[in-house]
Amino acid sequence: MKKLLIPIFSVAVLVSCGTSKVSNNISKPTAPVATVAKGDKAFLVAYKTITADDLKKNLYVIASDEMGGRDTGSPGQKKAGEYMINYYKTLGISSPKALGSYYQKVPADFMKKRGGGNLPDSENILAFIEGSEKPNEIVVVSAHYDHVGTKNGVVYNGADDDGSGTVGVMEIAKAFQSAKKAGNGPKRSILFLHVTGEEHGLFGSEYYTDNPVFPLANTVVDLNIDMIGRDDPENRGKQYVYVIGSEMLSSELKVINEAANKRTNNLELNYRYDDPNDSERLYYRSDHYNFAKNNIPVAFFFDGIHEDYHKPTDKPDKIDYSLLEKRTQLVFATAWEIANRTERIVVDKKQ
Repeated sequence: MKKLLIPIFSVAVLVSCGTSKVSNNISKPTAPVATVAKGDKAFLVAYKTITADDLKKNLYVIASDEMGGRDTGSPGQKKAGEYMINYYKTLGISSPKALGSYYQKVPADFMKKRGGGNLPDSENILAFIEGSEKPNEIVVVSAHYDHVGTKNGVVYNGADDDGSGTVGVMEIAKAFQSAKKAGNGPKRSILFLHVTGEEHGLFGSEYYTDNPVFPLANTVVDLNIDMIGRDDPENRGKQYVYVIGSEMLSSELKVINEAANKRTNNLELNYRYDDPNDSERLYYRSDHYNFAKNNIPVAFFFDGIHEDYHKPTDKPDKIDYSLLEKRTQLVFATAWEIANRTERIVVDKKQ
């Protein structure tokens, strides 16, 4: 996640309504929601393919010293990207046809104009599963795969930030692909979007939304995962996840996510940071914001600021893999519901 040094944006206050956003408890849904996954064998089979062991296996590669901390455009980041692409190829998950590649180049000039200094060219990585009934409607599951690199010879592995989100997206893709192979692919298309340049200024997601492979008007939601493998001091030992932004633009997304949570691992959904005016300004600090500012509903899944945040001690041996599994399963369950429900979720709020 992008480190907050100074206020990042000058933005209008976003007003949301409905359930409380400050309680640590699971808020009661404000409206009924159809649950296509409840009792659905296809969902359950796919859901169970998301495992702590597979998350751990991939994270020990993505956050290894070999990747050099995955700084934007660095050889280590490119090596991590190659690993991810080979993973998708092995699963039989293709890149978007319109792109013709898993890579979307993010030019150095684009980043430099936005304060990116002398960063080299980098790439977003996109994998895609086409929907069976509504292929032109796109559900985005995103995470940034860059981190802060190597400093004074010390590798900043970024296992939680955002290796955890990166491998979470990979596992969610595997689950959807397993359902597709069994004849139960999603009705809407799913874009698995790994963005670059987040740590330097949300550059990869901004480049994607400025140059979308699929029209933003057809983009239903962005479920963004940035740090879901640890706990923070306030929630030490709890089965929880912070959820940010889920009711900013749609009255349905938060309800859908809460229902998905209730029928799966029933984590404690913490809304402490779910406020544009919160002093930490987390709503603006990860890649979902570039979708939200284009009026696309978002939900940001996050574990909090822990003692190893942006330190070389953010290593894969400190990840809680059982909790990482549960949080990844929650995002998958939410994406499954949105991808398979009859009607597209509404956008009935404005920022």
